[in-house]
Amino acid sequence: MRTLIKNGLLIDPANRIQARLNLLLEDGRVALVTEECPGADQVIDAGGRVVAPGFIDIHMHEDPVQDGRIDFCIFDAMLRMGVTTAVGGNCGINVYDPVSYLDLLDRDGAPVNVAMFAGHEYFRRASGAEDKYGPVTEKQLSDIKKGLRAALDAGCVGISYGLRYVPGTDRKEFLETASCCEKDRCLISAHVRDDEDRVFGAVAEVAEAGQIYDIPVQISHIGSMGGFGQMEQLLRQVDGYRANGLDIACDCYPYFAFSTRIGTTTYDDGWLERYHCDYSACQLMEGKYKGQRCTAETFAEMRRDFPECLTVCYVMTESDIRMALRDPGVMVGSDGLIDNGQGHPRAAGTFPRFLAGFVREGDISLYDGIAKMTSVPAKRLGLSRKGRLNKGADADVVIFDPERIVDGARFDDPMLPPSGIDYVLIGGEIAAKDCKIVRQDLGCALRRDKKDCEKS
Repeated sequence: MRTLIKNGLLIDPANRIQARLNLLLEDGRVALVTEECPGADQVIDAGGRVVAPGFIDIHMHEDPVQDGRIDFCIFDAMLRMGVTTAVGGNCGINVYDPVSYLDLLDRDGAPVNVAMFAGHEYFRRASGAEDKYGPVTEKQLSDIKKGLRAALDAGCVGISYGLRYVPGTDRKEFLETASCCEKDRCLISAHVRDDEDRVFGAVAEVAEAGQIYDIPVQISHIGSMGGFGQMEQLLRQVDGYRANGLDIACDCYPYFAFSTRIGTTTYDDGWLERYHCDYSACQLMEGKYKGQRCTAETFAEMRRDFPECLTVCYVMTESDIRMALRDPGVMVGSDGLIDNGQGHPRAAGTFPRFLAGFVREGDISLYDGIAKMTSVPAKRLGLSRKGRLNKGADADVVIFDPERIVDGARFDDPMLPPSGIDYVLIGGEIAAKDCKIVRQDLGCALRRDKKDCEKS
């Protein structure tokens, strides 16, 4: 199948291109970039539209596995908003053994291409260390390291940490597990140990591992860690590490409220004082009080009886989030997390919202905004044929109207699709049209050091 995309504005920051050029796609790759209109089996007229590489979400939380199959929901939402590659296993959390998860994707396909982090917390619990507040034994630490090394050898892109969620992780455990990335210079990605005014020491803790082992470091969702008045100083801290040789970057979602489960350590005693708020800042997204703001009584009840309940907490500062997303060291990541269609709208709205509310509003140029969603995360992940549209690149493409694209997802209806995205193609085939899914099986597993997207 030869597909010609013509008359669009091609924006490909990986190759420093912003020009009216046509794309010819064939056999899953970009076959030609040209001013001509070669013959094709299928022609898409992209007049008045932007043609860009498919968006890459470096930080999201994958769908669960039910009865040996992945129960697709958030991956569908990713596809509808222009994402063609998503990275799960973040914040130390895997919903399933990450290597087995990749095997399921190989077997069945997926709405988008998927890479996986090996989650530190997942392998910690697998070792028998169930107490998140307590230390591990030497035997448990050895087992964690064996599990992480095996996952990296099997293709996981790096190790993720949720140090905030597992406060029992001491310096020895963190550094020894991070050392698993040294041999191949794999990425470590971290939800750091603390936020608000204590975020600076928390970032320093993670940076130390990068400095010791000469490995790249990703600071996860920097907005929800330092978006309370600390952003300017925090970005300056990260810039200092980078200027002195550390390969460090951050991701951020374009919302001013974070989301986590009510039973996590985020809501341990002291959270009201830390965020300078009262219980009403926390909204329950599922369960018997779905949609309601908390009271002291409902907060205590849900934390006791339904600790997995997803919440949204409205405490972040808009100016800090805008500052972060303007910064050249920060890329876009959704941190999307959904339970049975419930959760934060970032899972279904991040990328269109960024284009509508940050790019179109003038915070950042269209060219630089697309780079934050394509070439920058692709390079970070070592995906040499993703995030670009030169000849030979994978034919993952999004076509959208820059004046009309907008997110549809809301806090009271978090899975509503966006509008203004005409086509999403994966491997040169149409996966979504007008924000509706056409094919749900074009994506596949992506493994580190395997540049091709291959299905077994």
